[in-house]
Amino acid sequence: MAARGGRGLVPLLAFLGVMAYSLAMGVMTPALPLLQRGLDTTAAGAAWTLTAMTLSAAVCTPVAGRLGDLYGPRRVLLAVLVVAVAGMVLAASAGSLGVMLAGRALSGVGGGVFPLAYTIIREVYPPERTASAVGLMSSMLGLGGAVSWVLAGPVIDHLGWRWLLWFPVAGLVPGIVAAWWIVPATRGTRDARVDWWGSLLFAGWLVALLTALTQGMDWGWGSPGVLALVGGGVLVFAVWLVVERRVAEPLVDLRVMRTRGVWTANAGSLLSGYALMAGGLLFPLMVQLPEEDGFGFGGSATDAALLQLPASAAMAVAGMTAGLLDRRVGTRAVLFAGALLTAAGYGFVALQHDHMWQLYAGGVARGVGLGLAYAAVANLVVHSVEPSQTGVATGVNTLIRNVGNSVGAQASAVLVAVVATAEGGYTLGFAVSAGAMVAVMGLALIAPGRRRGARRRPVERHASTV
Repeated sequence: MAARGGRGLVPLLAFLGVMAYSLAMGVMTPALPLLQRGLDTTAAGAAWTLTAMTLSAAVCTPVAGRLGDLYGPRRVLLAVLVVAVAGMVLAASAGSLGVMLAGRALSGVGGGVFPLAYTIIREVYPPERTASAVGLMSSMLGLGGAVSWVLAGPVIDHLGWRWLLWFPVAGLVPGIVAAWWIVPATRGTRDARVDWWGSLLFAGWLVALLTALTQGMDWGWGSPGVLALVGGGVLVFAVWLVVERRVAEPLVDLRVMRTRGVWTANAGSLLSGYALMAGGLLFPLMVQLPEEDGFGFGGSATDAALLQLPASAAMAVAGMTAGLLDRRVGTRAVLFAGALLTAAGYGFVALQHDHMWQLYAGGVARGVGLGLAYAAVANLVVHSVEPSQTGVATGVNTLIRNVGNSVGAQASAVLVAVVATAEGGYTLGFAVSAGAMVAVMGLALIAPGRRRGARRRPVERHASTV
């Protein structure tokens, strides 16, 4: 099996990440109005198709990473892909909201591709190539959303909204076959056990708090439902902390989470996730605001999608080149540069937004910066933990980034809604995003340097059973 783990491995893993999570999540947003009518549901019910996948991915991502550490990432990767495809098929063929939500929840399991990919990369690739591969994977998190918006118009107009849900399936089915053939087998920690109680409690507090976060604007931040979810989530979180400190093999090793490389990376991921989704909301809305309001460009959804394309391409290219920069100047410098570029892009648009070229310029700077920052925080985690902790540590990092995404979208929507003038709300939203990335610059300064000579497990070059 010498062909396994060759040059096609990382592009394949990146493709699987886009199809299994980024694109599968993104295609639902432009289809929400049509889905609402097609399934005869409310706007809140349609929005839950996004929430169901977000919550599922939040729970399953670190769990999949831990299972990959224990049983070998190839085996768990294939299982995750099969479950995700089953969920996508169920959602695409759903005739009711309940079936759609069940399918979307199963689809969320696809978020586990990312920590599993990071583990596979660390196991298979030599240290000098790991940073580049991790950077490419990290940049894929923002690519699916942009692609989904570009696909949405033609697909909906000519084929119908359900075909948006079938599109990731068409990519993943051959992708699973390719993964079975190309991804090499590596050894897990086979004598270890899964912390099922910790996993259950983790899912409980995470679902409660994320549901409160995603539904706060609809239900009201002071509503009994939101307060009950927050109170219950905090209580379960406290119990989870006690359990994780007492079990011999916890789902999340809290000592690892407290190391400087991990907590700085997680804080950077939270803020970078905020900045990504804040721009993902503010830029399209600004483009589509009516010109007669004195602010906005009166553009269409297609115009908004085209604005996102250069930034998304810049993010992907920056992620691919981040590895070379990592080897030359170090992870901290890459993170600092990425945060600086992103802050500069947002700061420019906060001050200059009278012409479309200004949005394009600020958006491209933001894309390059976030591509570097996303790659750097992932590499910071990989460099900071032992190989046996790579899956769960990168899974938690991805989870925290997704939490930042949710906060960025919600907070930006609130700023636009509550500020007296439309222009003031957008200006403040861009300025807050710039401030978040200035904070990431500070985190880059205190993050540790890359560890040299980190131990790596030997790779088992034969096929494993699935």
